[in-house]
Parts: sequence; C-alpha cells; structure tokens
Amino acid sequence: MGFNRKDLLGIRDLEAAEIEYLLDLSRSFKEINERSIKKVPTLRGKTIIHLFYEPSTRTRTSFDIAAKRLSADTYSISASTSSIVKGETALDTLKNLEAMRPDVFVIRHSASGAPQMLAGRTTASVINAGDGMHEHPSQALLDMLTILDNKGRLDGLNVVIVGDIYHSRVARSNIWGLTKMGSTVVVCGPATLIPPNIDAMGVKVTNHLEQCIPDADVIMVLRLQKERQQQMLLPSVREYATLYGINGQRLKEARKDVLIMHPGPMNRGVEISPEVADGPYSVILEQVTNGVAVRMALLYLLAQR
Repeated sequence: MGFNRKDLLGIRDLEAAEIEYLLDLSRSFKEINERSIKKVPTLRGKTIIHLFYEPSTRTRTSFDIAAKRLSADTYSISASTSSIVKGETALDTLKNLEAMRPDVFVIRHSASGAPQMLAGRTTASVINAGDGMHEHPSQALLDMLTILDNKGRLDGLNVVIVGDIYHSRVARSNIWGLTKMGSTVVVCGPATLIPPNIDAMGVKVTNHLEQCIPDADVIMVLRLQKERQQQMLLPSVREYATLYGINGQRLKEARKDVLIMHPGPMNRGVEISPEVADGPYSVILEQVTNGVAVRMALLYLLAQR
C-alpha cells in the first residue's frame, strides 16, 4: 500500500501499511540531507504556503527547509503579521491564498479540527502541522522514524510517554501511530494531566513514574505546558519536577539501551534534566534531523498528487 490521500490530517485514520510506507519513504530522503549540496529539483515549480496561527520554531523551520531542499517555492504567513489581525477568518485567508494557486498548505492552528475544516474547502493539499489538543502527525512520524533508526523495529517495544498527556497533540498522534505499529504504550503523569478514558486508545495508564521506567525501551518526555498553570492543574512546577522529571538518578533504574525523546521545546530542569537531555541516551537532536526527511517525504507525495 502506498499513500494516496489528498491530505495528511492525522495519524488516527491511517492504516499501519500507510505509516510503514511513509516511514520507508522518509528514510530514502535522509541521504539528501547528508550531501554537500542539499538540494534536488523534485518539486521545482510547486508552491508551498506555511499558514501558522501559533508560534513555532522547529516545525515551521523544518517544513520550510524540507520544501526548499526539494526546490519548491515557499511562503510563510503568521497570524501576527497578516490580515488575520484585522479580523479576517481562517477560511477567507485560505480562499484568498488558494486563488494564487498554491499546491500545498501547511497549517498550524490553536483550534482542534481547523486543518480538517480547511482541507475540505480547498483543492490544494493540506498538512496538519499541529491543531489544538488534537494531532501533530508529522511529529509522530519523525518520532517513529527515530525509534526505528535506533531499535530497528516498532513492534513489541515498550514506549512510555511522560508528562502533560491531556493537552498534548504529540502524545495523541504518537499513541495512534505506535499502537498501530505494534508497540505497547504507557502514559504517565499526574491524574489532572491524564485525559479521562484514554485507555480506550489502547494504552496503559499510571501515575507512578518509578513503575514504568525499568521496562521502558523508549521514554518520550513531553513539555510541561507552563501556560496551563493558570488552570491550577498542578500544585507547583517544583512538585511536578520532583515527581515526574526525568533525571540521571531515575535513569539508573532504566535499561542500558533506553532512548530518551522530547518533541521540544524543553523546560530544562522541569520535565527533563540537562544531564539527560544532553546525555548518551538522548536522541532529541536526531528527532529534529529526521523531521526534515519526514517532511520532505510528505511534501513530495502531496505536492505531486
């Protein structure tokens, strides 16, 4: 099975064979990024528009670099510097941009479901670059590719996702993807940051970090979203770091080949200590590198459909 969809809006609706195809294709693009001249003419004449309603460093830059390495023309639009600040709706923005005949929109939005709504109203392809608390499919794909590079498989692995599961679109996309590919997923965090009934997604749930570290092949650390502290979901950041922060002491109980991952940006000293983030178990920068290859594969598929 290939990938014959108009858009990439999430991992939930993908078949395992489609995920495998996307990962295999992404791996083939990694070689381009190792060349002295990192550019191929594959998407020459194609136009990619990055439409970001939320701040982003890694995702936006990664998509932009991916498009340029495929020789596409790229244009970036931020909410703060566009007609959006004058009251223009997302749909009107999309329709006006569509009139300029782009091939792909890469959309990030704070509202869950916004890319899905917009995808149904344009003939251009849409890639969801993160929507609210819903999904972040390209992040999950680059995470799975990083695990494959280091473990050689996804099936049968124990993956622990630690942190603010409730607000995390990264967690949701990874849960859908990893479970489809045969991994066992455990989510761990304070009860206030675990969504109700998340076990229906096929994961195990625990509030005790020490219980899941010894058997973990992969520990995926999520950013503690400090902006959520206004909702009083935690007593304090310090208490969170004490109970759920991944540090060197805790990793003494981990397997010798455990992988430590983080989608970024990191709160050093909160959810992860500097010694772990920069230590021998960390593949965090590999995730960033693989993000370019994954997004090259996605743009290649969707811009040429």
